[in-house]
Amino acid sequence: MALEDRCGEFSDGETLIERVTRWAERKPDTPAYTFVDYGTVREGRSTTLTWSEVHRRACWTAARLRRSANPGDRVALLLPSGLDYLTTMLGAFYARVIAVPLFSPELPGQHERLIRAYTDADPAIVVTVTEALPAVQAFLDGAPPPRDLVTADTIEPTDWEPEPVPPDELAYLQYTSGSTRDPAGVQISHRNITVNARQLWAHFGVGARRPVAIVSWLPLFHDMGLVATLAAPIVHGVQARFTDPMSFIRNPSRWLAMISVHRNEEVFTAAPNFAYEYSLGRSAAAEGLDLRGLRWCLNGAEPVRESTLHRFSTTFAAAGLRPEASTPCYGLAEATVFVTAAHGDTPPKVITVDPQRLSEGVLRLAASGDERVAGLVSCGTPTGQYVAVVDPDSCCELPDDRVGEIWVRGPNVARGYWRKPEHSSATFGGWLSGPATGVPAGPWLRTGDLGAVHEGELYVTGRLKDLIIVDGRNHFPQDIEVTVQEAHPAIRPDHVAAFSIPGPDTEHLVVVAERSRRAQTGGADAPDPDEVRRVIRTAVAAVHDVPLHDLVLVRPGGVPRTSSGKVARSACRERYLSGDLPMA
Repeated sequence: MALEDRCGEFSDGETLIERVTRWAERKPDTPAYTFVDYGTVREGRSTTLTWSEVHRRACWTAARLRRSANPGDRVALLLPSGLDYLTTMLGAFYARVIAVPLFSPELPGQHERLIRAYTDADPAIVVTVTEALPAVQAFLDGAPPPRDLVTADTIEPTDWEPEPVPPDELAYLQYTSGSTRDPAGVQISHRNITVNARQLWAHFGVGARRPVAIVSWLPLFHDMGLVATLAAPIVHGVQARFTDPMSFIRNPSRWLAMISVHRNEEVFTAAPNFAYEYSLGRSAAAEGLDLRGLRWCLNGAEPVRESTLHRFSTTFAAAGLRPEASTPCYGLAEATVFVTAAHGDTPPKVITVDPQRLSEGVLRLAASGDERVAGLVSCGTPTGQYVAVVDPDSCCELPDDRVGEIWVRGPNVARGYWRKPEHSSATFGGWLSGPATGVPAGPWLRTGDLGAVHEGELYVTGRLKDLIIVDGRNHFPQDIEVTVQEAHPAIRPDHVAAFSIPGPDTEHLVVVAERSRRAQTGGADAPDPDEVRRVIRTAVAAVHDVPLHDLVLVRPGGVPRTSSGKVARSACRERYLSGDLPMA
């Protein structure tokens, strides 16, 4: 049975830019966005824009953009995270040009992705800041030239006459974080982003009178970071405090320290699972933190680990973190971002299942005493949209406890990919065969993700394209990756990629894993690589009943990741086949 919740309630209402105007009029001096700069001041220097300042800067930006662009032209954002990024996005919205949230060319390891996305969008204008201007000019020497190059921090005050913006007009292109296929710009309308931000708050029962603050370090060119930092505060006019991703990477305790500032408010934050693991490894002490205000700590964008949820809650309980603050969720760029989440009023729900039956497409709870079990974390329920689990071949909705492709339908679902009609039709044009009464036949978004519904909640089990099939049995790569990293301390957690390669009779399982920094020392206590391989092969065979064809140990940083931090299995597979991995 499809999960559904009040779809029609979110289709109408003010757009985000209309709400910015409203807050600028009703509470002009109230803080809107605060950026904490750790690059120039070690303790962090905070700069705040009020709602009236946000509106004024967006108007000035709109006027400047329309000097060189017409409605429907694209404007590429090639600048680092900061207040200029947000006001440029809003200025593009005001000007009715299509924003393309990208990043400064200075971001290491992402040049190929940037040039491909930039070329696909074919922007009329590039916006950057003075500090990043030399890097952007160097980047543009090898890219199609824009009509105009604008530095956001030098835009002068200019009159702007607001224009009505049709809700279904395109607001921006959200480029997905895939590493090997051609870039795909998801076409997000003003209605899509407004609805999704409202769905997010409605899911947690947040209203205009509730004191809430948002804290983030997520990249603003990523769907989760953009909606959480830019859009969500606008719905109820609340404050967002944020920093740039590199400040988090250099010192993850900064994230928790920023949360502690808002001890008198209910704090919303979000990050992928790896960020919570990273925080545990680099800032394991709760001393000096006050996390009593942390109400919603969303964990999504990649598989949610039961062990991570437990360790994070336990480690920071001394700082006042409540177990129910950990909130697993599920989303994707094609649905703007937010699809389902736990409700945040109870601790995360975890079920223990039979991995053998799961590989056969059946979610069956493990019996007491079973030695081989797998834990699955509930990603909760949707708000304002439909979610169904569907047989990808027959397009028939599957009953509860059956694994299939996750399909989504709602006013937050994008219209398709930029200039890719065939790809759009295949992804956004799903139609159910014989839908149940009251469930629309279509169109549906075919997510490519696998999952099952159990007792009214969604459990995500894997990615359809990443599924490993050996001897006719399905294996989910993230499950194998967890087994590998837990089998031996020489493996760096969350830096493991499992995939398959063709064999003469069946697919072969390959695992590429980064060695931990301790294992790289080469000292007398460094583990023997052959022993590491033996232990991991034994663990994979015992837990998953599948032979490990090859285990490759690489140096730290050797497993490729997407710009949003996910393990890029397809890119890792390509490097393996080409012999281009940095062997440990």
